[in-house]
Amino acid sequence: MRCPACGASLRDGDAAGCLGLYHELSVQTLSDRDPTFPHQLAVDAYAAQHAGPESKPITTAFALIGLYLVCERGFSGRHAQLAHMFLGQRRQEWPRFQPPADRGAVTVADVLAAGEGGRNAALRRWAESAWAAWNEQHARVAELVGERFDRRRGG
Repeated sequence: MRCPACGASLRDGDAAGCLGLYHELSVQTLSDRDPTFPHQLAVDAYAAQHAGPESKPITTAFALIGLYLVCERGFSGRHAQLAHMFLGQRRQEWPRFQPPADRGAVTVADVLAAGEGGRNAALRRWAESAWAAWNEQHARVAELVGERFDRRRGG
């Protein structure tokens, strides 16, 4: 069985589906004391791969902003998290993004399969894969970051 959103290979009998895999990964990444906070890559990659009509605009926008900051500007997960916190300080409307048909080749299942020793590298590949899948939205996301993050921070 495969996840209809991202195509992840799901275990037979796993009623929680892809979300269950994400929760399993979250237990691992949140217990990791890595100061770069790689868990943020999982949060953003999962949200980007599972965006749909029922997703709140802020969820998809923040996922794409986080992936942009990590993949294009070299932010760590911790710095992307801080950017999300900064952006969330002011109530504002967020644009809707139309998800691509292909959500990327790397999924949460691939990150779990990498095991503890390869997890952070797999998280990075997942983030890059999810970001690449949204290539038609890259300029729009960069513009959004410029308007709502860079200018407000004075740089």
